[in-house]
Amino acid sequence: MTKNTTISVNRRIDIISAAIEVFAEIGYYRATTAKVAERAQISQPYIFRFFPTKEALLLEALEVSWTRILDAFRSVIHTVSSDQLEKELIEAYVQIMKSYQNETLLQMQAQTIKEDAIVEVMQKGYRNVQQLVVDAFKQAGIEKPYERTIIFLARGMLCNISMALHLPELMSNELEEI
Repeated sequence: MTKNTTISVNRRIDIISAAIEVFAEIGYYRATTAKVAERAQISQPYIFRFFPTKEALLLEALEVSWTRILDAFRSVIHTVSSDQLEKELIEAYVQIMKSYQNETLLQMQAQTIKEDAIVEVMQKGYRNVQQLVVDAFKQAGIEKPYERTIIFLARGMLCNISMALHLPELMSNELEEI
């Protein structure tokens, strides 16, 4: 890889990281490429060298976030015993939420955007995660793998809400009776 190629790859990563932060903080519709450029400490026209539109930048940011989840889950699946699988997948997701909170917020926001390309990338992300988890649960011999996958995904969504709204009590295992 040449020095210029390395610089371009690094700049692309910087732009995506800045976009994730800006989109997560103020929302896709309020965000501008000028704000992303300012966060990345580059000129706005330089963004268009890599991404022709703001939507293309969002799509790439979402792909990055889904890839991170899939890679973390694959790592767990290939390194833990069957009896620890679900627990370790949950822990992997919790670590992603802690380390990449803006990506989680970005995904949550993207669920409400009705542009076809964004809906498609979100559908693909959820389908890939669902398939990966259900296949892992089947391989591990977990009873009712489809039902357990749905519960696992629902718990992940509840984790997202808990984190976004600063309501850790939503995730408490010891709910008091009302």
